Amino acid sequence: MRRQLVCRTEMEIVEIGAVMVCSSTHQPLDEFQTFIQPVLHPKLTGFCRELTNISQSQVDSALSFADALASFLDWANGFAPFVFCSWGNYDRTQFESDCIQHNVAYPFGDRHINLKSEFAKANGRRKKLGVPAALRSVGLTFSGSHHRGIDDARNIASLIPYIFPSSSNVGGS
Repeated sequence: MRRQLVCRTEMEIVEIGAVMVCSSTHQPLDEFQTFIQPVLHPKLTGFCRELTNISQSQVDSALSFADALASFLDWANGFAPFVFCSWGNYDRTQFESDCIQHNVAYPFGDRHINLKSEFAKANGRRKKLGVPAALRSVGLTFSGSHHRGIDDARNIASLIPYIFPSSSNVGGS
């Protein structure tokens, strides 16, 4: 069976998963999760289904990108001011790309924290680790399915105390 690949410029966000973390306590305050109906490639590739454990039926019944982003922002703005953080720059650039594709204004401005880089700096590492390796390096284990938006967000949130040992660098209330 041939693996159907999609080139980088044709990838789309199919799930938004986020955890709002309190900037002073580093404790999770709330979570957001929604699937997004892809438009460039409405049928998920086998690679995408295997990587994310997201089913075709979950995206078939999902919101459009614009509606999902609006719902996410409604949720996040309840914790304003907040800072958009991700593990690396991939999510930031994918949001920028999808906003252009869907003719939606990119909502996060210039403020973005690359937690992968910050983790490496805070822990004296030259090599930037993936989420599972970063968790192992501090004695934690990955919970859930790697590359599922909400599971990745939960695991990344558990690394916040190892990135910002004292408060105020991450948004929340």
